[in-house]
Amino acid sequence: MAENQLMTIVGVGDQLGLALSRYFGKKGFTIAMIARNTEALHKMQKKLEKENIESYYFTADVTDEVSYRKVFGYIKDSLGNTDVLIYNASSSRKSYLLQENTAQMTYDFQVNVVGALIAVQEILPGMEQKKEGKIFFTGRGVSLEPDWRYGSLGIGKSGLRNAAYALHQELKAKNIHVATVTICGMIQPEAEKYNPPAIAQQFWKLYQQKQENFEKEIVY
Repeated sequence: MAENQLMTIVGVGDQLGLALSRYFGKKGFTIAMIARNTEALHKMQKKLEKENIESYYFTADVTDEVSYRKVFGYIKDSLGNTDVLIYNASSSRKSYLLQENTAQMTYDFQVNVVGALIAVQEILPGMEQKKEGKIFFTGRGVSLEPDWRYGSLGIGKSGLRNAAYALHQELKAKNIHVATVTICGMIQPEAEKYNPPAIAQQFWKLYQQKQENFEKEIVY
C-alpha cells in the first residue's frame, strides 16, 4: 500500500515518535526522523532496522529556523518528496501563566506552533505537485480543556489545533489532508488506552481516509 512512500516525522522520541515510525514503517513507509538528539535518533534507527523498517535520521532544532528548513532540503534531495508529515514536537512542562517570562513563552510557541507551520511550508510544494498528501499534528487535551498548571502548553496546543483547522479548510480541495489527533490523557507505555501503539493507530485511521471523508480532528 505504501511502497516507496515517505513519512517525515518531526519530534521523534522513544515513545509516540518511535511508535509512529514503527507503525507506518511496518505498513511499508520509508521513515525520515527529525529530532535534536543525534545519539537517541541513532538508537531508534537501529531498533527500526532490526524490524526491517527503512529509516533515516536528521538532526535539527525546530527553533533554529535556518538549519531546520535546510533539513527538509536534505530529506527531499536524498529521499524524495514527503507523502505524510507528522509534527510531534512539543515543549511540554508545568508552567503557571502569572509566573511566565517572555523568552520561555516565545520558545514554547516556536516549538508547539511555529515549527509545525515551517514544516508544512517546506513539504507542501511536493504534495501540491503530486496532488495529494497527509499532514498530521499531535495535539493535547489542554487545547480543549485548559489546565492552569500547563498554561503555556495549553496556549501552544490551542494554536496548533487552530492551525490544523485552518489548513484543513485551505488544503482539502487540493486533496491534501490536514488534521490533528488530540490526545486527552497521559501517554504511558503500559496504559490501557494512552499507550503509544494505540495512539499511532489513530494517525493511521486518518491516513486511510479519502478526500470526501477527510476529518480535521480525532479526539482520543
